[in-house]
Amino acid sequence: MSFEPETLESPTGAQICLRVEAAQGPARGIIQIHHGLAEHSGRYRRFAAYLAARGYHVGAQDQRGHGATTAPDAPRGVFAARDGWSRVVADARAVEDHLRARFGGLPLILFGHSMGGVTAMTHAMARKGAVDGLAIWNANLALGSRAAQIRTVLSIESLFKKAHAPSTWMHALTFKAWGKKIPNARTGFDWLSRLPDEVDAYIADPLAGWVASISLWRSFVEGTLRGEDEAALRLMPADLPIHLAAGGQDPVVDGGAAVRTLAARLRAARFTDVTLRFDPQGRHETLNDIGYEQAMADFADWAGRICGRAG
Repeated sequence: MSFEPETLESPTGAQICLRVEAAQGPARGIIQIHHGLAEHSGRYRRFAAYLAARGYHVGAQDQRGHGATTAPDAPRGVFAARDGWSRVVADARAVEDHLRARFGGLPLILFGHSMGGVTAMTHAMARKGAVDGLAIWNANLALGSRAAQIRTVLSIESLFKKAHAPSTWMHALTFKAWGKKIPNARTGFDWLSRLPDEVDAYIADPLAGWVASISLWRSFVEGTLRGEDEAALRLMPADLPIHLAAGGQDPVVDGGAAVRTLAARLRAARFTDVTLRFDPQGRHETLNDIGYEQAMADFADWAGRICGRAG
């Protein structure tokens, strides 16, 4: 059965839970999916099936500390005992290498949602842009001065807790605060989607919505700052196609402002092929929100252009 879990051993020592959906008919390319914070690859089954029907091999891994991926230094909510973000990127590279070996010399596109968008960006940077396309959806890569503020919060909280303990302070400043941004919300997770069934499925999922550790948040901030590094951006080819997506009612990206900032930064760094998809009413999970069918079609059309054939 397609998109069922299999195990891939990473050079970092992680046993990566990998899901793969093979293309239906002649294959156009490979899509590697990076999921967001406090979720897992299994939530991308519908997207993977759609892309496979459009002619793409799809691979999605559970990141360290998430889902069914295991590592000696990465229990739930923790990336690693040290060098957490570097290990996340190394695992992503291991999955990329596996998909390329498994499916041959097809074009490969990195797709990331939210935290996964940061993973995709830093993954592409580690490859110096040696991928065929980069899609960053619903991700905040415009922290700016807030990075220092977050680090201060984590430093103070760590005076009372161990590094691998859940960061209730950051959870309050993020997940709980985002929930309060939606007027007349039915649940605390309505910031994810306007579709009640999708919100309820997330709430009911035991592998989603948990509280991340102090150490994970520290590593995530480090990864975000890497993704904002102008010098690293300029090491990538200026003609790398980049697809951004945001919702105007998504508090994670400041109502789309953070993604617009990223688009402007990319263009200033001389990237010539930047696409911005913006839904004024959209919330955080574009792939699980009203209009997800069109969002998937738009992405597949963009990927088809990159891979040299009609989607």
